[in-house]
Amino acid sequence: MPGWLKALLIIVVVIIVLVVGVVIAGVYWISRNKDAWIARGKEVMTEGRDFGRKSDNQGCVDESISRYKKEPGLTSTISNGIFMRGCLESSSPTRGFCDEVPKQTEFIKTAQWRISQCRRVDLEKDTNCQNLFAPVQQFCEAKTQKSD
Repeated sequence: MPGWLKALLIIVVVIIVLVVGVVIAGVYWISRNKDAWIARGKEVMTEGRDFGRKSDNQGCVDESISRYKKEPGLTSTISNGIFMRGCLESSSPTRGFCDEVPKQTEFIKTAQWRISQCRRVDLEKDTNCQNLFAPVQQFCEAKTQKSD
């Protein structure tokens, strides 16, 4: 067997061992932290519901955006999405809140709507911003299905 082939096989084996090691470490880390994540998720959902009892639909969105701006990033996007879901569920209706919100399956309209929402809240350059508005679409879609 030529030397270059041996070197290539060694490199491939090392890469496979590294990938397997990273996967094992990831599974271990997730299993050690999942209970804390679940507890935090429930806590944030409760905060959202409590806030929503004293607010309307638009107030929930405004509060979620305000919280996100204080601490932007992927984990904040997830946390504020949970907060917004809980808040919208318990908040009072805002007239016309869902009028311009497209269904999630309307991909082009969804992209345009989310971009316009990010522009409206001055987060158009934030890569996570569009995901902040997914709970609004879910809420409005569920609301439409209930009224049908």
